[in-house]
Amino acid sequence: MPDTIELLTIAAFAVAFTAMLTYCALPLFGILQQENYACGDAVKWYMKRKNMLRRRYRLLALCLVLVSALLGVCFSFLGVYAQIVGAVGYIGLCALFAFSFRRALKVPAEPTKRLIRLLVCTCLLLFAALFGAEFGLCCAVKAIGRPWAEVLRIAPLGVFPALLFLFVAAAGCIMKVYEIPRARHFIKKAKKTLAESGCIKVGVTGSFGKTSVKAIAAQMLSCKFRVKATPASYNTPIGIAKFVNGEGCDCDVFLAEMGARHTGDIAELCAMVDPAVGVVTGVCAQHLETFGSVENIRREKGELARAAEKVILGETARDMREDALCEGRDFGAENIEISCERTKFTLFLGGERADVETSLLGRHAAEDISIAAALCLSLGMTFGEIVAAVPTLTPVPHRLERSESGGVTILDDAYNGNPLGAKNAVEVLRTAAGRKIVVTPGLVELGEIEEKVNEDLGGELVGLDMVVLVGETRVLAVRNGYKDGGGDEEKLKTVSTLSAAQELLRNFLRAGDTVLFLNDLPDKY
Repeated sequence: MPDTIELLTIAAFAVAFTAMLTYCALPLFGILQQENYACGDAVKWYMKRKNMLRRRYRLLALCLVLVSALLGVCFSFLGVYAQIVGAVGYIGLCALFAFSFRRALKVPAEPTKRLIRLLVCTCLLLFAALFGAEFGLCCAVKAIGRPWAEVLRIAPLGVFPALLFLFVAAAGCIMKVYEIPRARHFIKKAKKTLAESGCIKVGVTGSFGKTSVKAIAAQMLSCKFRVKATPASYNTPIGIAKFVNGEGCDCDVFLAEMGARHTGDIAELCAMVDPAVGVVTGVCAQHLETFGSVENIRREKGELARAAEKVILGETARDMREDALCEGRDFGAENIEISCERTKFTLFLGGERADVETSLLGRHAAEDISIAAALCLSLGMTFGEIVAAVPTLTPVPHRLERSESGGVTILDDAYNGNPLGAKNAVEVLRTAAGRKIVVTPGLVELGEIEEKVNEDLGGELVGLDMVVLVGETRVLAVRNGYKDGGGDEEKLKTVSTLSAAQELLRNFLRAGDTVLFLNDLPDKY
């Protein structure tokens, strides 16, 4: 058995290694947060065959084993102190890895109270495992009784980076015992606030365009009513509850975006918000990876159409309810004219028509405005008030948002992840006068059709002046589609990160060029 000094040494090593391994695990905490702490989804992501982060942790583990062993052997003349040299090498290599990953996430993990609790739980699990492993190794060294065993004692601990995800996932599962009841109380509080409010509650969902329609409707309705809308993409029960509990619900109209990645998500949100009006923008194969089929997606989105008293349905969702308010013949956009500066179209709504113009770009922007206009009409705005509001609309951030820098036009469509939206964005890019460049990592969460959709996207990019593909695995289908469509390979560039793409463009762009950033994928991709 180890004596007191040895136990203290084991504990000191366990503390130091726990600190460094937790630092190395920060990208995993960020990914789990992006997955809304759904451990099952995080496990599926991590175990995908081409997951590069998993490969990097395995490489770190291999390096730690070799470096710790090499240092132990090289400094074996120090006797029992050789293991300290090995430990220093272990800590140094972990620090180097963590430092290289300090900007690994485009959306860094937000240090929320929940994340901090998860981190503390992970630290405790790591410390217990490291202390137990070191104690066992110390006993094994004493049993072997050979000098070489002493100098190599630290090396087996190098395998821990390859196991880091298991510790983070296990901590996430353990913390659910506390987090689930707490979340239920948090949601219950928001539900009560919503129920006691006299406002009209509107739910907005769809495979695409829900954030844009919500933002457009909020701008229009603000001309006549006091409006509150969930910010950005706060479209989960916790996200909506966080907004309601923080901001209250003192308004005339409350707009709640409702997201769904699994069966039952919309029903849960409807039970919480109890929307009087529902808006389903449309249905496509987005999130096919988690739903399994378009029919499952349609059924899930249809939960809102069935729960609300009145519903407004986009073109691809009109069959969800026969008695739906404002069906296809009642609203829409005709004669759409697109450019890199503005969009013009004829808005028809409730039997009236008007030619309108907006700074929002793309064919889908006209369609989103028509859906929002139908909602506004159903809530009491007049046709004239709606038409007057259209020119005042401002772009939704990262949804084909136009800006200029150094004479270069930038079309920021980073949050567009559906095939139709991508096609519309490229259509806008082609209207630009100068050179046309697109930067994209492709499209995701499309299940079995993902490769085909990305090949089609590659074909859409043929003829542009430069195509920059970002990523290590998913861009292959885009590349193949581009080549099969007759694209010029000299105009096709592939880089590993968005920052590398920006560096490439910095040396290529000149005044008059237009760059489309199409779909900036979350870190988990």
